[in-house]
Amino acid sequence: MHDDEDLLASYKKAYDRKVGFGRKPALIMIDFCIGYFDPACELYADVDAELASALRLRAAARAAGVPVILTNVVYHPSTINGGRFFEKAAPLRHFIQGSPMGAWAPGLAPHDDELVVSKQYPSAFFGTTLASTLTAMGVDSVLLTGLTTSGCVRASCVDAMSHGFRTAVIADACGDRHPAPHQANLFDMNAKYADVVTEAEALAFLFDLKG
Repeated sequence: MHDDEDLLASYKKAYDRKVGFGRKPALIMIDFCIGYFDPACELYADVDAELASALRLRAAARAAGVPVILTNVVYHPSTINGGRFFEKAAPLRHFIQGSPMGAWAPGLAPHDDELVVSKQYPSAFFGTTLASTLTAMGVDSVLLTGLTTSGCVRASCVDAMSHGFRTAVIADACGDRHPAPHQANLFDMNAKYADVVTEAEALAFLFDLKG
């Protein structure tokens, strides 16, 4: 069994490569829905700071002319399109069409020029037109924000990379219900699938694009 220092050294030897931001990014805001902000809901994750970070990034992206895409999870009232994900994860009942827990978080109502991608599974790419839409727009990279780090953010990260997009995960703008899965998944995504960066690094990149 390796201790933490040995493990980090091993990972650094094998996985210490940065891919960079790309030239034409899109900002993806994953599943910032009321359920994660309501303490009465079992989805609650105490992620006000992460939402605030994502909103700052959204403002910077819009100022730089970077497309902003929001995702949410929506199920048919019969749940016929929920599949095994809905069967496994009981809290997904809060995302049945019309549920107040599925509404947008405060400050996140989509602008008229922002695309909304509704999904039924963890990844923003699985079963949606997101990849082909980004490709048609000439987008070569994505900046990922959202909830939760260990769930839909990670799934979207792996699929973004698999579809050929340079992928950056903005650590300050992603959250989870517990720091352990949050940090573990950021570590793993940074090792294998994406560059995990800070809000400050992403804002500096967006500011340079604007200039």
